[in-house]
Amino acid sequence: MALIEYRKLTKLYKNVPALNGIDLDIPAGRIVGLLGPNGSGKTTLIKLTVGLLTPTAGTVMIDGFAPGPQTKAITAYLPERSYMSEWMTVSAFVSYFADFYSDFDKNKAYEMLSRLGIDPKRTLKTLSKGTKEKVQLVLVMSRAAKVYFLDEPIAGVDPAARDYILNTIIRNYSENASVVISTHLISDIENVLDDAVFLRNGQVILADSADNIREKSGKSVDMLFREVFRC
Repeated sequence: MALIEYRKLTKLYKNVPALNGIDLDIPAGRIVGLLGPNGSGKTTLIKLTVGLLTPTAGTVMIDGFAPGPQTKAITAYLPERSYMSEWMTVSAFVSYFADFYSDFDKNKAYEMLSRLGIDPKRTLKTLSKGTKEKVQLVLVMSRAAKVYFLDEPIAGVDPAARDYILNTIIRNYSENASVVISTHLISDIENVLDDAVFLRNGQVILADSADNIREKSGKSVDMLFREVFRC
């Protein structure tokens, strides 16, 4: 059984489909790139999976459960936009996550903050946009979750920090977990991807392993993406 299963998943906004009959399996132990242009349905798919939206039709199952209390306990979610209160300190957020999630590792969080040169005593409002995104990622990856959904995790981060962040993602999930990364910076993450899913107009047009994509197309995932979605 796949760790995440989508069956005929559909989401309409005012009768306009954001997702249109998605059928997809995501197995455990994989890093999956959820790839597509703006408006393709990536964020809608993630929000349906983590329980922030309700499907118009079809189903989502995570580890055998529909989105709810059981799945939220095993799912870590990094949204595209910051959700953190500007007046709180970084250390306050670490304590908040530790209180809220039983699988949160405070020592791991402080170790990653130290490696990124982030002072836990600082308030969010004193940090740059990129540093705030690093803090959010540290909080998410300090959980021992079964599923990690990362929506544009490196979009606002300087190139020098991207390698560390990707290595952090690789190091901090287990073989029983899966990481789904939604991004348009494909060339930056391609070397960590096990699988790639191309979305267009709310439909899956390609879902395969990164190795198979390169072998069948004779192109990198990034090159094939540019070809498929050329304006």
